[in-house]
Amino acid sequence: MQVKGRACCKEVKSLARRYQNLRVWQAAMEMAEAAYGVVTHFPDSERFGLVQQMQRSALSVPSNIAEGYGRGGDVEFRRFLRIARGSLFELETQLIVAERLGYGSRADLEPLIEKVFALLSGMLRKLEGA
Repeated sequence: MQVKGRACCKEVKSLARRYQNLRVWQAAMEMAEAAYGVVTHFPDSERFGLVQQMQRSALSVPSNIAEGYGRGGDVEFRRFLRIARGSLFELETQLIVAERLGYGSRADLEPLIEKVFALLSGMLRKLEGA
């Protein structure tokens, strides 16, 4: 597969022809949906604060995976996977803050965050080893 004259590495080609078929993207989407569900229980006073920030971070993870895949080149894909991983850490931090503020437990979302982190890290290792 070539996009803009640049070949994607063999590992990515074997994983999926479309970004929606990537397990990491699917897991990130599941996590984003769960994060949106978690913030519905936050107080109204956080509507334009922590709620928006968590929604942005959660949405950024699958969005950056998709954007990096769409760029076509290995270097760009790796860069966007790293950005997605950074957004994942942002979300985790915001979840910890929410828990400390008494807005709920991170128990439901934490396993999904860990799964996405593992998949992102694994994909980065494969791409960097190519």
